[in-house]
Amino acid sequence: MEPVTLTTARLLLRAVGPADTEAVYQAVQDPDIQRWTTIPSPYLPEHARGFTEEMVPGGWADGSMFTFGVFLPDGDLAGMLAITMRSLSTGEVGFWAAKEHRGRGYVTEAVLATARWAFTRMSVDRLEWRAEVGNRPSRAVAERAGFTVEGTLRSGLNNKGVRRDCWVGSLLPSDLGLPSSAPYLPAGG
Repeated sequence: MEPVTLTTARLLLRAVGPADTEAVYQAVQDPDIQRWTTIPSPYLPEHARGFTEEMVPGGWADGSMFTFGVFLPDGDLAGMLAITMRSLSTGEVGFWAAKEHRGRGYVTEAVLATARWAFTRMSVDRLEWRAEVGNRPSRAVAERAGFTVEGTLRSGLNNKGVRRDCWVGSLLPSDLGLPSSAPYLPAGG
């Protein structure tokens, strides 16, 4: 599929490419991004090139991962967000915010915009969020976006060769007032 561009009141969400490599590289030098995400650490220029020139276009082309740079109107990279397809109609959202743009609600706004797109255009019926236990900023974004935190998965993710417990949550189309592509029958319902 060809990459799509989404807009919100304050943001432009688009696939990153070679022209964005340096901005990605600089943003990801932040120790917090390297600590809490599964990106390589240390993060080298060749990692940024591989991401912008191979991983992002490849994910769009084969429909496995839809990555959006979160850009401000002036062109600054405020963050990154991706929806990775995990199974039929289920995607997992991951994100980070550039240090200088944290605390302004940009990533929450981007998560909501991409969730609406995934639910209405990609037939996604469940969007999952996972974060290592202790990553409170990520959890705050997920909760502000309407995710229901469902629990803790023991050894639920691998971060740089170490198995770690993670929180898991979900967002359903109905949480945003949207229809599902398949009927949903909750437990006890």
